[in-house]
Amino acid sequence: MASQRGASMTAMVAVLLPALLVVIGLVVDGGAQASADARAERVAAAAARAASDNTAQARLGGRTVGAGEAIAVAQRVIGAASGVTGSVEVSGGQVMVHTSVAVPTTLLSLIGITQLHGSGTAVAALTPDR
Repeated sequence: MASQRGASMTAMVAVLLPALLVVIGLVVDGGAQASADARAERVAAAAARAASDNTAQARLGGRTVGAGEAIAVAQRVIGAASGVTGSVEVSGGQVMVHTSVAVPTTLLSLIGITQLHGSGTAVAALTPDR
């Protein structure tokens, strides 16, 4: 009797242990992805804000702001953040910044998932305030 009980416990542990590791991996690496999303969002917001702030004097003076200047400022902010890539576009008097961050996984790499990606988007106005 005792040997059958031990065998059933071993089988149960063999089935549940990998499932438990995957759940723990989802929690740990899911937190890392949420952190990556927040970081990408912060960098996107900082880049859009920098582009808007840098062109504020011209906008307040009633001058038209060149898209190239706003894009260059936003790209510098993105470039200063290590591990962050992004794109900047100016359209309709707004600067739009999209960023992306890749983070390595801790436990999910055991099942073949080696990276998770976070992304962020921000928009700032480049038109004169009225």
